[in-house]
Amino acid sequence: MKTIESPAELRELIRNGKWTTPTSGAASGYLQANLVMLPAAEAFNFLLFCVRNPKPCPILDVLEPGQVEPTIAPGADLRTDLPRYKVFEHGEFKTEVEEVTEYFNENMVSFLLGCSFSFENAMLAAGLPIRNMEEGKNVSMYTTDQRCAPAGPFSAPLVVTMRPMTPQQAIRAVQVTTRFHLTHGAPVHLGDSDKIGLSDLSKPDFG
Repeated sequence: MKTIESPAELRELIRNGKWTTPTSGAASGYLQANLVMLPAAEAFNFLLFCVRNPKPCPILDVLEPGQVEPTIAPGADLRTDLPRYKVFEHGEFKTEVEEVTEYFNENMVSFLLGCSFSFENAMLAAGLPIRNMEEGKNVSMYTTDQRCAPAGPFSAPLVVTMRPMTPQQAIRAVQVTTRFHLTHGAPVHLGDSDKIGLSDLSKPDFG
């Protein structure tokens, strides 16, 4: 993987179509975010959903309707600066695209949510393994049997990422990630995955 020194450099590569894969391990040491864009009419209910579920949906920034440059990333354009976008209509997945300029309008509100890629550098500095980076893959994600607190039309099961470690490494990972509360923070579960409804970790739901 090419070493990316700054977020601006990474965003430029993405904007020019030269980076279309997940950004795990890129721009090490900088904050990364997930993006949700939706009509202003649904923005309050989604904001309420995030407030009620701060662990999976930690809010980093919320933009005014029609704005595309976040205060936490000057010079960025949220319509073009992510490697991939999933487009949903009426709650159903429609397509995946490399930019959303044609879908965006002055009525759209953008939410930036904390991403676990943000604490990878701290984990590496602590001598902890990150398997997906070692294998050059996206992190494994699973849908648990835990439910998020609903808000208006928004409801969902809790989705988690998984990083395999020894018990000793996992304890150290808790110590390292606890301070990263804006990017999910400490693990929600350690040990037996059956206790959160995951019977086969060899079959991720995403990633």
